[in-house]
Amino acid sequence: MTEVMKALRACGVSCYYSKLPLDLICCVKKETLLVEVKEEGGRLTKVQEDFIASWPGRIELVRGPEDAVRKVLGSAVMA
Repeated sequence: MTEVMKALRACGVSCYYSKLPLDLICCVKKETLLVEVKEEGGRLTKVQEDFIASWPGRIELVRGPEDAVRKVLGSAVMA
């Protein structure tokens, strides 16, 4: 979690650790999004699945710092 937040913050993304229902509340270029961080092979809980299904806003499921930067900022930033 800490490494994901460090990577996103280093790219100018504001991050707040919220834990529930998802791990992070982020803001990039005035767009707010929620981010769930899972280890490789980690699975969403039933509560998280239900929340994601009902949430109208942007949500990203990430599996590490590079994946987080790529999904939150777009693949062009990784080039």
